[in-house]
Amino acid sequence: MTGQDALQSFTPHVKLKIAALWASTMFCYVYGDFFGLFRAGVLARMNAGVMGPLGPATPTVLLAVAIMMAIPSVMVFLSLVLPSRLDRWLNVALGLIYTAIMLMTLPGAPLFYTFLGVVEVALTIAIAWYAFTWPKVGTGAREG
Repeated sequence: MTGQDALQSFTPHVKLKIAALWASTMFCYVYGDFFGLFRAGVLARMNAGVMGPLGPATPTVLLAVAIMMAIPSVMVFLSLVLPSRLDRWLNVALGLIYTAIMLMTLPGAPLFYTFLGVVEVALTIAIAWYAFTWPKVGTGAREG
């Protein structure tokens, strides 16, 4: 295409790609948890203080789950502001850790959760991949 038909292109920096992947991952987490509330008996178990396979919703369990969910949320921001070297390795490690967490939750999951889980695995693998293949200075790619 040339002239009036050509569309302007934008190549986002790897930091923007990774931040967007973390945000997308969080949306899938939230929707998976929200849709899960519509399953029969879930709200009754919640009202009884039971947190799925984790058992009783003790303050310690709730804190652990809060920490586990806060990390990807904070990574949306940290992926943009951390020094590139630290950002790279933190995203490789956390991307792989959250991939493993999701893979552990998939066996026996309902179909909607399995679908979102597969999407989440693809997103967190992409986070680790983009971070691992982060362009180096002097390779013709933009510095990270």
